[in-house]
Amino acid sequence: MIYKKIIYYSLGILFFGTGYGKGYAQEARRDITGGLEYSTEMQATASDGRSPLWLNANRYGLSSLEKHNGFVRVGLTRPLAADSLRKWGMGYGMDVAVAHNFTSDFIVQQAFVEARWMKGVLTVGSKEMPMEMKDRELSSGSQTLGINARPIPQVRLALPEYWTIPYTKGLVAIKGHVAYGWMTDGGWQKSFVPENGKYQQHVLYHSKAGYIRIGDENRHPLTVEGGLEMATIFGGSVYSGGKEFKQESGLKNYIKALIPLNGNNDKTLYSSEGNQLGSVLLSIGYKFPTWKVRAYMDHYFEDGSSMYMLDYDGYGSGTDWNKHTKSRYVLYDPKDGMYGVEITLPKNRWVSRIVAEHLYTKYQSGPIYHDHSQYISDHIGGRDGYYNHGTYTGWQHWGQVIGNPLYMSPLYNDDHSLTIKDNRFTAWHFGLNGDPAGNIHYRLLLTMQKGWGTYDAPYSDVKRNTSLMAEVRYDWSRGWSVKGAAALDHGALLGNNTGVQFTIMKCGILNGGK
Repeated sequence: MIYKKIIYYSLGILFFGTGYGKGYAQEARRDITGGLEYSTEMQATASDGRSPLWLNANRYGLSSLEKHNGFVRVGLTRPLAADSLRKWGMGYGMDVAVAHNFTSDFIVQQAFVEARWMKGVLTVGSKEMPMEMKDRELSSGSQTLGINARPIPQVRLALPEYWTIPYTKGLVAIKGHVAYGWMTDGGWQKSFVPENGKYQQHVLYHSKAGYIRIGDENRHPLTVEGGLEMATIFGGSVYSGGKEFKQESGLKNYIKALIPLNGNNDKTLYSSEGNQLGSVLLSIGYKFPTWKVRAYMDHYFEDGSSMYMLDYDGYGSGTDWNKHTKSRYVLYDPKDGMYGVEITLPKNRWVSRIVAEHLYTKYQSGPIYHDHSQYISDHIGGRDGYYNHGTYTGWQHWGQVIGNPLYMSPLYNDDHSLTIKDNRFTAWHFGLNGDPAGNIHYRLLLTMQKGWGTYDAPYSDVKRNTSLMAEVRYDWSRGWSVKGAAALDHGALLGNNTGVQFTIMKCGILNGGK
């Protein structure tokens, strides 16, 4: 078929040039077109008010707050799993959507190529990456590297699956990634904000993460996982008040994004390049004979003091105002964090998994910020301003926060600013799913939240919100599925919204391959 010929020769030219294209195309015919998968999807949402939270959030940004919205989506993908029996593997994909009442009418949701050697994977392009140590269906979402915003095009080198370290008797394994990319929403930001409003363009992106697992649930009941996720946006230009403020983006800036040091004598982690942020993750699981339970924590930070919950406060005075003269530190309260439990029940028809989470973000290292000076040596690093930033427009892409959607995304802002207006909140979140029949799957989500606004712009009164969603999917033969959902928001935080969503999907392998 014609699509196969295009793939063979395009890949041959791409990797080996015109002189080797024919030979490589013959090799590609044998090796890199098997397992080609297609997917089609059509979705429509109708609401009274905005789209409710859980009809919009944690969908990799392919969603809308408009009361009536929808899309038609088509994808063609060859997953790396197609080469699971080889030392090397190649994957690629293109996933596009035509949308109504979205931030774009035509969306390139995914476009990537990737190569694997043994367990290492190099990915180039935009791809929907899973969040770590959270349940994608039931969790409210990761605080740093979440699934709420559109994928960011990047060059990413990763060890995506746990690799067991030799000579540890199979008990210690690691995985992680490092990536550089670029934000694609500069034009949209310019069109969204009011005249002379703050927006950014041509901004760069960097992320890195490392995870370690001790134990193996297939051999031992107890498993402990830990992780560190970090990211920053840097470079590009920021526009405010009608003026351009161009940021540096040379080699040294890439290095400083990778290794964030504050440049002072203490060499502690700090926001040295762009909008630096991250999370410390911890998970402890225990597998019983027929069920398992896992508790986890996601501690978010904006700088070194909130990461370590410790800050240096021993500066001198006068000519020694910027020198370390005393052994004195500030200890911050370990209040903020996301704390969850996930229970996988014994196999039954009705409930498969239950998730409960509590989020607390009110503290943010306290209400006082004072950087030491020549006249006042005390140093207190509070008022962290989660997801916001003094220079950049914050931790968001195409108007959706990149992390947990309970931080109110800029798309909710009636004044069209790109500020996260509610980052001090508490929330309880619950989710459960099940498979009452072999071809029927459901999930229920419930979130109760109280918001205080931000330290810089607090609400006059606490705003509350309750969000609820019920969703059912029916699968039948030949790869067809249909899904229906109903949801609501109630309260002053997100408003009173009700909505329904209908989705029909078809997927399969081209030519009926296995």
